[in-house]
Amino acid sequence: QVQLVESGGGSVQTGGSLRLACVASDTSASTFYMGWFRQAPGKEREAVAAITPNLGITNYAASVQGRFTISRDNSKNTLYLEMNSLKPEDTALYYCVADRSISQWSTLWHKASEYSYWGQGTQVTVSS
Repeated sequence: QVQLVESGGGSVQTGGSLRLACVASDTSASTFYMGWFRQAPGKEREAVAAITPNLGITNYAASVQGRFTISRDNSKNTLYLEMNSLKPEDTALYYCVADRSISQWSTLWHKASEYSYWGQGTQVTVSS
C-alpha cells in the first residue's frame, strides 16, 4: 500500500503564496502518475493539477492555470504544488493523489476515479 503524506498547508491572505509537498512511501513513486485535488466545504472535489512520471508533462485546471505550478523530485519521491496569487476561492482541503498507470492520461487526468492512492489532505485557507 502506497502512503502519501502532504504538508505545507496554512493560512494566507489574498495574493499570498504557499508550497505544498507530498512524500510517497513507495520508492517506485517516480513511476507514478501524480496530482493534486481539492475540496472546499459544500463543494465537489475537483482536480487542480497533475503530472506524468517520465516526461513530467503537466495539466492544470483552468481556475489555477498561470498561478499554480506542479512539479516532482523523483529522487525524493516528492510531489510539489507551488501556489501563487492565492484567492479566497482557493480555500480547500488539498489532496495528493497517485496511480501506477492511467491510460489516456491526457483526457482522464482530472478524474478522481483514476487515482488509487490518496493522502489525508492539507488545509489551505485564503482570507480576503
